[in-house]
Amino acid sequence: MSRSPAPTPAATATHYAERLSLPWWLWLAGPALGGFLALELWLGAGGVRAWLPFVVLLPATVGALWWLGRIRVVVADGELRVDDARLPVRFVADAVPLDAAGRREVLGVGADPLAFVVQRPWISGAVQVVLDDPADPTPFWVVSTRDPVRLAATLLAARDAR
Repeated sequence: MSRSPAPTPAATATHYAERLSLPWWLWLAGPALGGFLALELWLGAGGVRAWLPFVVLLPATVGALWWLGRIRVVVADGELRVDDARLPVRFVADAVPLDAAGRREVLGVGADPLAFVVQRPWISGAVQVVLDDPADPTPFWVVSTRDPVRLAATLLAARDAR
C-alpha cells in the first residue's frame, strides 16, 4: 500500500483557510427569536395573518444567520482573501495577532476610520494586517479569526516566500 508524502512545511506554511461561521447556539436562538416575533405578529388572527408571519420570518431568520456566517478568510496564491476583498501579500508590512483586549483597543475610540475591518463579535481573536502600499490610503486591515497566531504567521510566511 502506497502512502502519499506528507506536505512540506513550506507548502503548508503559506496556506490558510477558515470560515467565520456562527456558534451552534446562535443557530438555536435565532430561529427561536424569529418564531417569537412571528407569534407576536400573529396574535391569534385568522386567515393569511395566521400563517404569513411564520412563512416569511422563519426562512428570513435562517437566511440572515447563513449570511452572517458566510465570510471566508483564505491565504493562498500570494494573497489574503476576506470574502470578496483581496490583498496581495507583497503589500503586507506586518501581521499582528490580537486577542479580545487587543482587538477592542484597535477598534475602539482611537480607531482609524480608513481601516478595512471584517469583525465578527462572536469570534474573540483577530489579526491586524499593517499595509505598505503608498497608493492605498488604507493603513491596515483588521480581520476576525479563531486562530490569530496561525493566520499572522501564514501571512508573514507567504509574504517572505514571494
